[in-house]
Amino acid sequence: MVEPRPPKQTVKFVDEYCLWYKKLFSDVRNFEAFKYLHIGCISELKRKSLPEIAKIVGLDNYQGLHHFLTTTSWQVEELRTMRLELILQVLKGRPIILIIDETGDKKKGNTTDYVKRQYIGNLGKVENGVVAVTAYGVFCGMTFPLLERSIQASGEIKARR
Repeated sequence: MVEPRPPKQTVKFVDEYCLWYKKLFSDVRNFEAFKYLHIGCISELKRKSLPEIAKIVGLDNYQGLHHFLTTTSWQVEELRTMRLELILQVLKGRPIILIIDETGDKKKGNTTDYVKRQYIGNLGKVENGVVAVTAYGVFCGMTFPLLERSIQASGEIKARR
């Protein structure tokens, strides 16, 4: 059996953070894409699109990143579970501040998932749009996401990936 090549190194703190999640990715290319997306998210890019992220991390094109997000074997629920377990390990039972954020965005048309006529709080009226509810934790000045849900006009809650 051939030993897989080691993943390409990126920014040291991103590599160290992503290493906690490495076992979720069976392919070294998937793990590298995971790291590249983290670099893109923390970069100063105005538009954090896959083509722009691919450029700043030195990829020839964005297809590998697109493939990573759409058709690979890793499971988002496993990643979420592991992220929450790591947060709990760091907290060690210490209390956090919980922030619940309900955000609505007006949308035209209905091609975007979850677009319905519904009350958009920041507009103060019923409009065609998307509403998301996000739970954040704050600990020692550090903010971290806990959970995000999209709410349809019917009041039904759908998980967002």
